[in-house]
Amino acid sequence: MAVSHKTKSFSFKVKKDDLVQVIAGRSKGNTGKILKVFTKTGRVLVEGSNMIKKHMKPDPNRNIEGGIVVRESPLDVSNVAIYNSTTGKADKIAYKFLEDGRKVRMFKSTGELID
Repeated sequence: MAVSHKTKSFSFKVKKDDLVQVIAGRSKGNTGKILKVFTKTGRVLVEGSNMIKKHMKPDPNRNIEGGIVVRESPLDVSNVAIYNSTTGKADKIAYKFLEDGRKVRMFKSTGELID
């Protein structure tokens, strides 16, 4: 009998292609673009952060040559904050409803709209 696992889906204030700053971990201080968001595990993949070395076995069927590959590893979403380019620092996100009914994100420190 198969066991059904309930998976929790997380909602994030950051989205793909947002510029974020890593605020915790070994890549603390790095800024980069979000490449992928993993909603099931609560993690994000940030460009140039949390680099790991992965030993790859050659696979001629998929045109993968073997060796040591350096690539990004996912970070927990709590370890990143959106980067405010006007202040040059990490910032918090607030939500605001516009007159036309749209819900948009904005920086808490400056009130500038993100979306």
